[in-house]
Amino acid sequence: MDEIENYISRNDSEQNSGYIPQHEKNEPKYYNEEKTPVYDEYGFSVFEEYKPIPPEPPENIRTRKTTGGEKFIIFLFIMIILLSVTLAVYGIANDIYRSNDFIEQLKKSQHVVLYQQTKPEGANDLDNFIDENGRYTIEGAAASVKDSIVEIYTYNDSSHTVLSGTGSGVVISKDGYIVTNAHVLQSDGYHSIHTVDGKVYDAKIIGRDSKTDIAVIKVNNANLVPALLGNSDEAIVGEQVIAVGNPAGLSNTVTDGIISAVNRKIRSDSTGFEMDCIQTNADISPGNSGGALVNMYGQVIGITSSKYVSSSFEGLGFAITINEALPVIEELIDKGYISGRFRIGIQLIDMDSAEKLLLIEQELGFELPEDFEGVYIDAVSEDCDIANTDLKEGDFITEIDGTPIKTYDELYDAISSKYGAGDKVPAKCANVKKNGKVTYYDIEFKLMEDTSGDY
Repeated sequence: MDEIENYISRNDSEQNSGYIPQHEKNEPKYYNEEKTPVYDEYGFSVFEEYKPIPPEPPENIRTRKTTGGEKFIIFLFIMIILLSVTLAVYGIANDIYRSNDFIEQLKKSQHVVLYQQTKPEGANDLDNFIDENGRYTIEGAAASVKDSIVEIYTYNDSSHTVLSGTGSGVVISKDGYIVTNAHVLQSDGYHSIHTVDGKVYDAKIIGRDSKTDIAVIKVNNANLVPALLGNSDEAIVGEQVIAVGNPAGLSNTVTDGIISAVNRKIRSDSTGFEMDCIQTNADISPGNSGGALVNMYGQVIGITSSKYVSSSFEGLGFAITINEALPVIEELIDKGYISGRFRIGIQLIDMDSAEKLLLIEQELGFELPEDFEGVYIDAVSEDCDIANTDLKEGDFITEIDGTPIKTYDELYDAISSKYGAGDKVPAKCANVKKNGKVTYYDIEFKLMEDTSGDY
């Protein structure tokens, strides 16, 4: 009983003193001053909690109304911000719109400074391109020979309207003699030369030899500068050289290189005739044909020819040595042809490669017997004695005087070792059928003297 009273007394004391239970400390409450008694099931009275009544807020934190002046200031601040943003957007858009004009004006206002300088006085004098031993630089060698290299134009008609080809030539005498390649000229064509100073002269053929691919032409009443001819036997491997010619009609084109090899026995791709050549890595293109291979002393040591080239590999060019060419040049000037040359009167395809054998079989339209060998007769000239024999186009020559042949070299060597122009030569020939049957027969033909230079 005492405990109950103590509880009531303590509870009442806490309520009267404003005590707030622990679970309500974070929720401040305000109460009425009046209490309403309430009785529990044992008949004891307890008091209802105070009902909260919101108190008046303190004077210093009461809401204050905005005045008209303050509203105007806020409005003015917002307008200033909007105006600033508008002006900024306009400025950016205007700059973008006018940027091209600005750049153009900037370009016009800029002054580009270009620096140009001439060579020192006398830098291009020929004396500066030669040393005390008479050896030129590349510039000096090119300058020393340029006036002696001419362009050659070949025409099909006397009015010089139908151009059939161009090439190069080397002036070899004050009389107007010019050496070139035989394949640059046409035996029945019309020719003119163009000098480095732009002058044009008509030229006539003095002599040409297709076997060696050497020819001589001449112009009259021309003040030409002859080239200085050297001794090609003095050429050494590694020696610096230049090739001068007119590729694609580009006058006096110079390419440089070294001598890659000397005393190369190179066979012409058109006639099969072998000549002593200098091998070089200086570029030699078809337009260079008939031009000069020049050493660093300004001496012509070779006549360049596109007929003596390697079609399989780059960087392999050949020039007929001047020592090999000189006897041919001199005889062409003296006689107009190379004496002792004979002509058989046939055009042939030999069997020195698988490609040529395939070409023969394509001409025939069937395969040859496995062990059959000979040279295929592609054409027979009617103005030669061999046309009076039983040999016909599509047949073969298999032996010359009992010596088996299957290549051009074997045919030429078998004849030239025993016979000359005017001699009669015995030969064995063959006709091959599609079924593989081979019919052999013998002929004898007279060698014709070749003064045309075409064979």
